[in-house]
Amino acid sequence: MKRRCPVCGKKVEKRAKDKKQTAQVTDFFPFCSQRCKLIDLNAWFESKYIVSSPLDERKKDEPDEPENMLK
Repeated sequence: MKRRCPVCGKKVEKRAKDKKQTAQVTDFFPFCSQRCKLIDLNAWFESKYIVSSPLDERKKDEPDEPENMLK
């Protein structure tokens, strides 16, 4: 699988067996290196990326657990 590193844009290929390699093969896929992987992680820590919609669409008054579960 060939893609571009989301941080620096280098061509990256996921490590695969028995395939002719034309792009940089990496263990950090989809990143080209550990450095780019850590840059992306730091962006999440600094809130540069956000999830645009709520993950939980339940109403606040709904219970978290079903009522028939024993406690």
